[in-house]
Amino acid sequence: MGWAADWIEQTTLWVRGVEGDKPGKDGVEQRPLAKRLEATLKRGQEALSPRELRRLLEDLQQVADASLSDVEGGRHAQLLMDWYAKAALPAHKDFWALIIEQFGPDATALQAARERYDKAGSDVERSEAEMGLRRALMSSRTRMLQRFAQPQGGMGFLVDMRAELLALPKAEQRYVALDAELEHLFSNWFDVALLELKSLNWDSPASLLEKLIKYEAVHDIRSWSDLKNRLDSDRRCYGFFHPRMPKVPLIFVEVALVDKMSDSIGPLLDESAAAADIAKANTAIFYSISNTQSGLKGVSFGDSLIKHVVETLTQEFPKLKQFATLSPIPGLRSWLSKHGDAVLAELDDKQKAALQAAAGGVDMAHLLAALDDPASLKEKSAVRQAAMFCAARYLGRETAKGRPLDAVARFHLGNGARVERLNWAADLSPKGHKQSMGLMVNYLYDLKRLDKHRSLLAQGKIPVSSEIESLCKS
Repeated sequence: MGWAADWIEQTTLWVRGVEGDKPGKDGVEQRPLAKRLEATLKRGQEALSPRELRRLLEDLQQVADASLSDVEGGRHAQLLMDWYAKAALPAHKDFWALIIEQFGPDATALQAARERYDKAGSDVERSEAEMGLRRALMSSRTRMLQRFAQPQGGMGFLVDMRAELLALPKAEQRYVALDAELEHLFSNWFDVALLELKSLNWDSPASLLEKLIKYEAVHDIRSWSDLKNRLDSDRRCYGFFHPRMPKVPLIFVEVALVDKMSDSIGPLLDESAAAADIAKANTAIFYSISNTQSGLKGVSFGDSLIKHVVETLTQEFPKLKQFATLSPIPGLRSWLSKHGDAVLAELDDKQKAALQAAAGGVDMAHLLAALDDPASLKEKSAVRQAAMFCAARYLGRETAKGRPLDAVARFHLGNGARVERLNWAADLSPKGHKQSMGLMVNYLYDLKRLDKHRSLLAQGKIPVSSEIESLCKS
């Protein structure tokens, strides 16, 4: 039933897209476009007039027309893309609503096919019903979106359009059918087999280097000299590119080649530091991984990026034996603010007494206040030890539906890494302090144990090192 559950979920979304009146933003009733297209006198708050809607519908029909060649359909799509670029968000919403309501699957046929699948009593009947359900799900909307992807810039147009959809308030549910179909198409169009791994360096085109500055999401690139430092001889930067979006890396990773596992981001971002001797490098540190396209949310290729980069680095530097990250812990402080008191309650009496004396209280408010200057706290400080205990518990024990709570942890642990080491005062930037009181974490990619770690995670157990395991114990 795995595939069926996915298809049935999409069936629900697509059927919803062609049903009657739906409440819009703030609960205001929105008329289906079928009614608006028939309007001749009175208008509501629509961006486009009935006449403009009819013209837009005719243009969309040209794109979706099965009797036209893909080339001709793509030409009509280009004209609509030009119109869309000049239109404002309200007109975009009319455009999306037309696509959903006028070009989706036949709701009656789809419901019948779904009921037939649900009632199938044998493998043969179920196979036949499956094919019927697949055929019923096919629509002119799919062909239309495929033709929008054909002109130059068309793929980027669709990705940007989905980014607009995802940015809408959650209350606006009438467009979820289009979002679901775009995500389904993107999962095929952006399959890793179709992507190209490219090395980015200081000699890359300036327009491409500007993209790195624009999309860096972990540690802001402050200047061109900052970027140059990250592309120095002891660094590597790689990105995944799609042939239809050749000028934009979909995701990129910044790598430092060092002689040991890094415990602080400061030295890696220090522009005045001399480049390391790569002949002595035995460790690759992935210190920043950034997705650039919000419209590709739900399309995963980060794990493949790590694998490809490890293979590429190993070929260039056979001496590399250790692959690890130096990662932020973006959800730590927020989680501690809500659940930290319960964690601190697990400390033994001696630890509570020490924390009381050092912080003035055994609660998260006092602990966070005492962490205002983490660099000044010595290793045996009760405040520091309590914070490390809480962070280890957050990363090494806490899950939701069997998955790690922290988004960065979910990414790396899902790729087969393990929680290796917590690093105190590793990121003293305002952002680092706000997210995690300056703490950072190393995730280790032990190439011989990736499958083992994935298996543990599938059982709801977070793979951790002995050091993290020890910290988790009060």
